[in-house]
Amino acid sequence: MRRTILHLCYHPDYVVPRFQNGALLPDKYMSVLAALRASGIALTLHEPEPMPAEWISAVHDPDYVDQVLCARVPPEKERRIGYPITPAIARRSRLTVGGTFLAARLALVHGYAANCAGGSHHALPDTGAGYCVLNDLAITANRLIAEGDAERILILDLDVHQGDGTAVLTAGRDEIFTLSLHAERNFPVRKARSSLDVPLADGLGDDAYLEILGRTLTPVLDDFAPDLILYQAGVDPHRDDRLGRLGLSGEGLLARDRLVMAAATRRGLPLASTLGGGYGADMHEIAGRHAAAMIALAKAAAMASRAEQA
Repeated sequence: MRRTILHLCYHPDYVVPRFQNGALLPDKYMSVLAALRASGIALTLHEPEPMPAEWISAVHDPDYVDQVLCARVPPEKERRIGYPITPAIARRSRLTVGGTFLAARLALVHGYAANCAGGSHHALPDTGAGYCVLNDLAITANRLIAEGDAERILILDLDVHQGDGTAVLTAGRDEIFTLSLHAERNFPVRKARSSLDVPLADGLGDDAYLEILGRTLTPVLDDFAPDLILYQAGVDPHRDDRLGRLGLSGEGLLARDRLVMAAATRRGLPLASTLGGGYGADMHEIAGRHAAAMIALAKAAAMASRAEQA
């Protein structure tokens, strides 16, 4: 039997020097890569290029983009983001967007690919927020459509926090559908309006979550009929997550990812995933959850491909 291959977008400059922060782990990306390598899954690494400034400015306010790329973000915006925008962070932010764009293009070829960063769904038109600097999901969707790589894109956000920035940046775009399942009482306090929002009660467990996801995702896929799914696969719905409010187990998270991939492969839809949120004191434990999500997605995609060829 052929081995499952995970096409992974990763750049060494995703990792930046440590900075003082209570929740975000700046070297989590390296730990995710280490966890994937330790798992034994066959990895094909793809190194992204920094996203061109003009492509970013097509979605974000050009003045804000200039502030980020020149590492001159005003202190009030840095406070909203949660950390200072240094030259290293500015470079990582451009590379992260480039990684999601590359993962999407690889998914169009291979069926599934992952960015080992990204999912920066809180970044708004003229500022970052909630540890997010540039909204790679909205920028990637906009560019794929502009390049003719896709006509209709579903941004599926299963992070524990609502994808408010993505909703704002894609509002009014009939060719982009944003679906967010999130803890109702979690950050951000003021929610935006996605194409479809599904607020969830605190402590919601595996069975109820999977039932809600299944009955929500199916009609969206059938009615909207996207060409591609951009999947914000945050692992912070885990019951032990430091910033989460839901009650999913580790196995529940994997069942979530298998459900999403099964829904995509049944319709022949390519899917690209981004890292999303995951928070806690043990960096290796959080990295392991992210790695497990990518492995589950890759194996589900490979299984569907083999069944189709049989």
